[in-house]
Amino acid sequence: MKMVFEKRKNVSIGAQFLVPIISFLISLLLSGIMLAVFGSNPFTTFAAMFKGAFGSMNGFSETLVKAIPLMLTGLGVALAFKLKFWNIGAEGQLTMGGVATAWVALFWGNGIQGPLLLVVALLAGCVSGALWAGIPAFLKTRLKVDETLVTLMLNYVAILFSEYLYYGPWRDPKGYGFPGSAPFPENAWLPRIAGRAHAGLFFAIALALILWIVLRRTRWGFEISIIGASPKAARYQGISVERTIMLTMLVSGALSGLAGACEVTGISHRLQQGLSLGYGNTAIIIAWMSQLNPLAVPFVSLIMAGIMVGGDQVQLMMGLPSAVGTVIQGLILFPMLAGSLFTEYRVRWIKADRKPVCVEGGA
Repeated sequence: MKMVFEKRKNVSIGAQFLVPIISFLISLLLSGIMLAVFGSNPFTTFAAMFKGAFGSMNGFSETLVKAIPLMLTGLGVALAFKLKFWNIGAEGQLTMGGVATAWVALFWGNGIQGPLLLVVALLAGCVSGALWAGIPAFLKTRLKVDETLVTLMLNYVAILFSEYLYYGPWRDPKGYGFPGSAPFPENAWLPRIAGRAHAGLFFAIALALILWIVLRRTRWGFEISIIGASPKAARYQGISVERTIMLTMLVSGALSGLAGACEVTGISHRLQQGLSLGYGNTAIIIAWMSQLNPLAVPFVSLIMAGIMVGGDQVQLMMGLPSAVGTVIQGLILFPMLAGSLFTEYRVRWIKADRKPVCVEGGA
């Protein structure tokens, strides 16, 4: 007898709900062991992180500040992963969205008056992120170039390009030599709702709901699920795989571009260092933890943002390095990847004649 993994035809609701929770608990256990090895009480550390992220209005607002770009990039990555298009480039798409938004706010301010400037700036960010994501999609559909490497390398191109702008031609002449563009006009500022948390939160929640409806109730959503399961079956049913990939990646990039647009219009009000903080990379963890479910993305993003803010707090309160939060994020990823194996596959024991005799973890 030998053990083989057989792909499930259907994934039970229980598996979709329990596997992420169990994986997250395992990651907490691993994190606790790591903290104990380095001489820190895991329970005290986790309590301090929770208090720092959610124990006060100021802490919670800072958690929301980090959660908003995570929600938007998480939605973008989850959409692409649903198609089995491995978009590792959300960080670059976010950055290009911020650059395009800054361009509109800085150079179109005199020509566009009132709230329309903010609307155009946000749309420019979406379009820029979409076009940046369209590059690997085009290379994939036309030249069969692997998207993982292309999206990853384009991150560096986008980040270096933004640095060139705020260190060079866009640097504020009145900024006393500090890298960064001039401040945006106030009519290009995204309204804030609590502390530094801004109205981008409403965009993220609304888009999560819209995306969930689209994936479950529209033809486009059906096409994405079919292509993700089997491109050959999709072609057999007359679905244009290349067109769907291009459209999906444009939307995925637009969501990440909107994250960058919200960052520069809602937080910094200028283009400066600090736009690229790894939100797009963390979005990969969020997509897997949410099981590619758009409705779960906002909640998972809030947890990950809490870990990030809590990591900063334990540095101040307990003397631990702020990288604790980043390490915990990494430890979350591995159990989630292992857990996804049990949602997509089941274990089957096969005799030498290949007849199944026992099934564990049925569909």
